[in-house]
Amino acid sequence: MQTLFGKPTGSKSLGESWELSGVDGEKSVVSNGFLAGNSIAELIEIYMGDLVGDKVFENFGLTFPLLFKLIDANDDLSIQVHPNNKIALERHNSFGKTEMSYVIDADENAELIIGFAKKTSKEEYAEAVKNGQTEKLLQKIPVKQGDVFFIPAGIVHTIGKGVVLAEIQQASDITYRIYDYKRTDENGKERDLHIGQALDVINFEVSENPKISYNPQLNEVVNLTKCDYFTTNIIRFNQKITRSYVSLDSFVVYMCIDGEFEIDIQGEKTAVEKGETVLIPAIIDDVKLIPVSTEKSEILEVYVL
Repeated sequence: MQTLFGKPTGSKSLGESWELSGVDGEKSVVSNGFLAGNSIAELIEIYMGDLVGDKVFENFGLTFPLLFKLIDANDDLSIQVHPNNKIALERHNSFGKTEMSYVIDADENAELIIGFAKKTSKEEYAEAVKNGQTEKLLQKIPVKQGDVFFIPAGIVHTIGKGVVLAEIQQASDITYRIYDYKRTDENGKERDLHIGQALDVINFEVSENPKISYNPQLNEVVNLTKCDYFTTNIIRFNQKITRSYVSLDSFVVYMCIDGEFEIDIQGEKTAVEKGETVLIPAIIDDVKLIPVSTEKSEILEVYVL
């Protein structure tokens, strides 16, 4: 977080940064301008559709529908699964969690675990859990910088050691942990698992490769994924790009994953550096993206259709 993104972590070992969040207890606040210090919920309450888009406000009210993270895994994270909307609403009064990941950096031989390597029954899974062999059933995928993965709710997954990624997901913090490599805390106690809760959430089918194929083009907008919850594009540019959102009824979020640039909105400029995330209100029609040098800048552009 410090070396790649310049995050002020102090002496703490920090593996996760919630870049833009409306989740209760972790609401983002405005960093600059006359609204500095106001939470995203307060802004939605005041500006409603002008901030998030009329359709988004109609569907989600005062709740910001997405959560944006940077994650740095310096060890294998626990294997987990997220419920879909129906189960999350019934059990937790929450959204489910469908998500996507963009790999910003990866050590040699780094990997993600996503889904099952073969079709698996609940009985096979239960036996593997009992014997501490859950990991053997799962699909391991080597990763490198620039790889993109789409992970619907119900797909078992985790991030392996040495992977840094941007994560875009539904606004939910509901996670069922199903395996944690039998690690213990300083008191010798293993972390709680959610085996029973996960059983009717998990998709046991063999998983197709969830890696998204795309062909990045300099100074062009390239789509990475489009689903019911978010659309994500990648923009790599070394010259001015103008984005028109006149026909888009949604907020837009930029995650800067490389380089630095300026956002120009009607002559008012804001500098953005690698590791920063910016929310563009739905009422804004046109945005100019201006690189500060001839070096390539790279952003993820996200909105709701």
